[in-house]
Amino acid sequence: MAEDLYAVLGVARTAKAEDIAKAYRKLAKKLHPDLNPGDKAAENKFKQITAAYDILGDADKRRRYDLGEIDASGQERPQQRYYREYAGGEDGARYRSTAGYEDLGGFSDLFGDLFGRGGGARSGSQRFAMRGQDAQYRLEIDFLEAVNGAKKRITLPDGGTLDVTIPAGVEEGQVMRLKGKGMPGLGGADAGDALVEILVRPHPVFKREGDDILVEVPITFDEAVLGGKVEVPTITGNVSATVPAGTNTGKTLRLKGRGIKRKNGKQGDELVKLTVVMPDRIDEELKTFAEEWRDKHRYDPRRKLREQA
Repeated sequence: MAEDLYAVLGVARTAKAEDIAKAYRKLAKKLHPDLNPGDKAAENKFKQITAAYDILGDADKRRRYDLGEIDASGQERPQQRYYREYAGGEDGARYRSTAGYEDLGGFSDLFGDLFGRGGGARSGSQRFAMRGQDAQYRLEIDFLEAVNGAKKRITLPDGGTLDVTIPAGVEEGQVMRLKGKGMPGLGGADAGDALVEILVRPHPVFKREGDDILVEVPITFDEAVLGGKVEVPTITGNVSATVPAGTNTGKTLRLKGRGIKRKNGKQGDELVKLTVVMPDRIDEELKTFAEEWRDKHRYDPRRKLREQA
């Protein structure tokens, strides 16, 4: 990849991490292969932005890229070497400086580890081997997929795929480690792991608080006064809940075991906050009833508020 990674994502080199993530998500939603079947140009562009974000979305990789330690494909740049040679005397003695290798613990130590202290290449089981690097990915899933579990597939920059099993109850920001699904190792060593960070899209109805699910449910004026049964959504489907007579806005019902399954097998609860909602139009019958009721049963719900102020 020869392009400037910042240009690939359309951000400035001074962009904040959250701005880089926002730019990537916007482009990914537009260019994802699932949304552009058969469009090779979109597929190639998706690979480019994913590879760019793999570096710029990681604070350490971004720092190394900015310093020129790695290139746009994430490969190490060769360290600068300085060689000075001169012929001295009749024996033609030569001198070499190994400046640039100091941070590797010494030129001789480095090659002694790779090829053996005697200078020859190691053979058999003693040949050089290095575990593969871990690969980092971000996976955005729906709220209900996070709480109930799901199977997802990640499209990799090289066009390959990675199948991921999302366990029930996974949380925003949680990192899943897939053993041996990273970069291949060298010299027969093990492959690295795939580290998948989970991002959860918000839900229009449900919110999460630990292992509990929070939901607001509107009820009518007569349901608040008289009580009754109302239909309540849960993460596994609708259920019937009992509203007690005389319910006020803000009262919370607890539905046991309707939350997120814990690791010990138990489940959290669903907390249902009730909100009394008046009809869109107050007709004459309701207005007359309210006036007559007020004349006979006037009360002051704000008395305690004034006393405590």
